[in-house]
Amino acid sequence: MTLALIDYGAGNLHSVHNALKAAGAANIAVTADPSIVEKAERIVLPGVGAFAHCMEALSAIGSMIEALESRVLQDKAPFLGICVGMQLLADAGVEHGTTQGLGWIGGTVQAIKPAEGLKVPHMGWNDVKPVSDVPLIETGEAYFLHGYHFDVTNSADKLAATNHGGELVAAVGRDNIIGVQFHPEKSQAYGINFLKRFLEWRP
Repeated sequence: MTLALIDYGAGNLHSVHNALKAAGAANIAVTADPSIVEKAERIVLPGVGAFAHCMEALSAIGSMIEALESRVLQDKAPFLGICVGMQLLADAGVEHGTTQGLGWIGGTVQAIKPAEGLKVPHMGWNDVKPVSDVPLIETGEAYFLHGYHFDVTNSADKLAATNHGGELVAAVGRDNIIGVQFHPEKSQAYGINFLKRFLEWRP
């Protein structure tokens, strides 16, 4: 199995690569080459930092978004977005002005509103609670680090939630696409077991 880990200068590639290996992935291509993405059996899009910067960096790689759309939307290859890689699935993000996202899952990435006694960004371990019967997400604790959250348009696309002064989306998905707000590579056994399920997933 070939897994393409997208390198666009905006992801925690080393840690994600090591976590995927620990989960059992044997053939990982860390790549910015659209032709490799078009042939990959699975695709992982990490992301850290600001939505606008990540989207600009991904868009700057010629034909990469077209390759992703071809392989994921048309060919239905299993896809995982992590943190900002998950947020890029949205229609738009409003950090540093409004930036168009990939538009694969309806919604907008909005700033987390600070609640009394709680800090933003939302950082550290927190509960992950599935909100629907999905094969990849299990109840447990994962590591989060984000100041913005995915406000989904269609509640059916929300797969899991966490709570930080109110409910926040912890995972989104539809068909062969899944995105998680938490960091599997920092979530110890919970994260590795999630990645194992992703590697075995047959949507």
